[in-house]
Amino acid sequence: MNATCPVLAGAHVRLEPLAREHVAGLTTAAARDPAPYVWSYIPQGLAHMAAYVEDALAARAAGTALPLATVRLADGAVIGSSRFFDVERWTWPAGHREARREGLDACEIGYTWFAADAIRTAANTEAKLLMLTHAFESWGVRRVCFHTDVRNERSRAALARIGARFEGVLRAHRLASDLTARDSARYSILAAEWPGVKARLRERLAPAAEEVSCPSRLSRT
Repeated sequence: MNATCPVLAGAHVRLEPLAREHVAGLTTAAARDPAPYVWSYIPQGLAHMAAYVEDALAARAAGTALPLATVRLADGAVIGSSRFFDVERWTWPAGHREARREGLDACEIGYTWFAADAIRTAANTEAKLLMLTHAFESWGVRRVCFHTDVRNERSRAALARIGARFEGVLRAHRLASDLTARDSARYSILAAEWPGVKARLRERLAPAAEEVSCPSRLSRT
């Protein structure tokens, strides 16, 4: 995989390359409330989280993934993780103008999870905005896709809210968190759809940005 990802920083979160130094923070984040992780494997305990991070780092070394840690700027807490993977550079014929283009053609975003208190917050929304902006505007991809357990209604609703299109169900696609053959709901965003998705994400972030710029409002809520 010929791709790199720098630190991606916004007003609420910073996404930085995953490292062993994040293990303790990720362990704390995952332990706050395991209830949201019914359909996703999120390690519990220091030893399991350390193994999870080692697997992610091995995938990065093998060139198959770019794992990231999500850090909340307000307090510096590690609140989750995500990855770019299945990054594709298509084989364009020699001499084709696309063969001379630098950048990538497609990727997947997944392995995404947040501490329970960060789900459906500005941190979650901004993390999606940062990753999608990097994929579409730095790499120049034509498609970003997502897969989630077909039973994971919360994740499916979140993808639909941002404007990702449901493409169908892949049967017995991956190993599920309950150790069964998982049917995966597949969603995607195309480059032509990205401006609308970006506007929707920014609109969802607008109230949080207003609270940051007008802290006096926080005391009245």
